Amino acid sequence: MDIGEEVERQLRILERNVETLLPREELAKKIARSLRTGKPLRVKLGIDPSAPELTLGHAVVLRKLRQFQDLGHLAVLVVGDFTARIGDPSGRSKTREPLTPEEIAENMKTYREQAFRILDPARTEVRYNSEWLAGLTFAEVLKLTSLYTVARMLEREDFAKRFREGSPITLMEFLYPLAQAYDSVAVEADVELGGSDQRFNLLVGRDIQEAYGQEPQVILTMPLLLGTDGVRKMSKSWGNYIGISEPPEEQFGKLMAIPDELMPQYFQLLTEIPWEEVAHLHPKEAKKRLAWTVVAQLHGVEEADRAQAHFERVFEEERPPEAIKDVSVKHLLDEEGKASVVELLYSSGLVSSKSEARRILAQGGVWLDGNKVPPDQERVEVRNGMILRVGRRRFARLVL
Repeated sequence: MDIGEEVERQLRILERNVETLLPREELAKKIARSLRTGKPLRVKLGIDPSAPELTLGHAVVLRKLRQFQDLGHLAVLVVGDFTARIGDPSGRSKTREPLTPEEIAENMKTYREQAFRILDPARTEVRYNSEWLAGLTFAEVLKLTSLYTVARMLEREDFAKRFREGSPITLMEFLYPLAQAYDSVAVEADVELGGSDQRFNLLVGRDIQEAYGQEPQVILTMPLLLGTDGVRKMSKSWGNYIGISEPPEEQFGKLMAIPDELMPQYFQLLTEIPWEEVAHLHPKEAKKRLAWTVVAQLHGVEEADRAQAHFERVFEEERPPEAIKDVSVKHLLDEEGKASVVELLYSSGLVSSKSEARRILAQGGVWLDGNKVPPDQERVEVRNGMILRVGRRRFARLVL
């Protein structure tokens, strides 16, 4: 296969499911040069540690980054420990609350491990943008800001909307796209990936690289994965997410619960299975294949098999899971052998607070040995070995 054929082969792979690829001809030239010189492309993806968990939304762009790796290129994963202090204004209707250094450090503790569930560590360079941004002098920041105009910033849709509505836009928010663009200068990115909401930021990177005498990066954006609510993009702040590192049973159960209309997008962006191959299946069977495939990619085939067996046992056969934690509750019993439902839920660790326990009980979401606990029942009789359940996925065996 000659260089021209190999360039077209790589482009066909890389263009799959892509929303924006600009400019395509520049990427073709970069790939051809890489093939001639043997020097891999430096393909950048920036992730701000705004939450401790990466989600399947992140997995969409991580999978595309892995495709570049499989074609012989280098992934440059930029963890935005400095830009997180600003907060990405993309898609925001108001100023984002900046994170503290302590929150940022806590959030990014496991980013490597989570990203490497998808990326090849041997072909990944992990960088933290505090390496170069924290040390910029005020004169260097002034130079950076001189390279872009307010008028260009207001071409950005979310900024323009807030400006029209009279909503405040801080100067710090204008610095975010410039800081992200400077990341591309620092790591000498050939290509930058992102979600579709990052298009503006990625284009700024092209301009800033050129201003610093570098060849502009090619930008590649992926569609935003809708969250489990089927309404908004997947985000931890909206609670509609599935975490990359969540336990296999949790991932499987959450994927089985997504609205049917999300399946084509999930198959398209999270698997290599064409939707046409599974569209004829019953929705439950299609979801099982989706859930098994995603869990297998992140945890391995054995864990995917175990997660599916757990789902079928608990939700189809309505039997308790094979592995249930034992919780000692003898200290909660009164002289009649009864205990407070709220105390049982909280002490068993099935809820994070007593207020959550009261809310779930009031909603009718508590079962004891398969029998729903009435919302107005405050105390229940407890016998050794009873199974306490909250919702559909949380179980505990009560031990006296």
